[in-house]
Amino acid sequence: MGPTQPERWVRERLGHSPRDPALFVSALTHRSAGGAHNERLEFLGDAALNFLIAHQLYRAFPAADEGDLSRLRARLVSREPLAEIAAAHDMRAVLHLGAGELKSGGFRRQSILADALEALLGALYLDAGLAGLEPVVERLFGPRIAALPEPASLKDAKTRLQEYLQSRGLALPRYTVLAIAGEDHAQRFTVSCEAAPLRLSGRGEGSSRRRAEQGAAAAVLAQLGAGVDG
Repeated sequence: MGPTQPERWVRERLGHSPRDPALFVSALTHRSAGGAHNERLEFLGDAALNFLIAHQLYRAFPAADEGDLSRLRARLVSREPLAEIAAAHDMRAVLHLGAGELKSGGFRRQSILADALEALLGALYLDAGLAGLEPVVERLFGPRIAALPEPASLKDAKTRLQEYLQSRGLALPRYTVLAIAGEDHAQRFTVSCEAAPLRLSGRGEGSSRRRAEQGAAAAVLAQLGAGVDG
């Protein structure tokens, strides 16, 4: 008997020859299809992937602190990038979905693609251990790690402003809600940010107080000039 379609896909796309092909069939099976599906493998793959990406980032960014590394990792292991990697390797062709998911286009859904990729990595961990999984993760994610921006650029405006002030021994900024407009389900917040020691202030608007505060902090940073990293 020749290899199954999922087994061939794993060999061609991941460069791994399964010792237990059934693991990979399960990894590519959505719960809507019934039988052995990929949720448990997804749980395992998520943990293994987070560890290996953390290790790779730790080596690639020796000057980055814990917060920087966490922000960088979030760029790599969130739903969108995982789904993009799965789609780039044509995982849709080997996904096994139930009739309802097939009819609704589930093979294009980011959540399904991302979960299946994590499940595949979980299957690969069980089949080959970390030693077998690590080079696959490096191959899949290496180009994305190489293209990551400098860690400081990932900090949000409030964090960058706070760090800028703290590094100079200055008082933290004060945020004040100036106005709340609109119905409960579609409110707009206007917030001011005052950096008194710098004699600077800015305003921001957004659909939540947090977003408005970020906009106000960004307005103050803009007055300080580009390139304020904290």
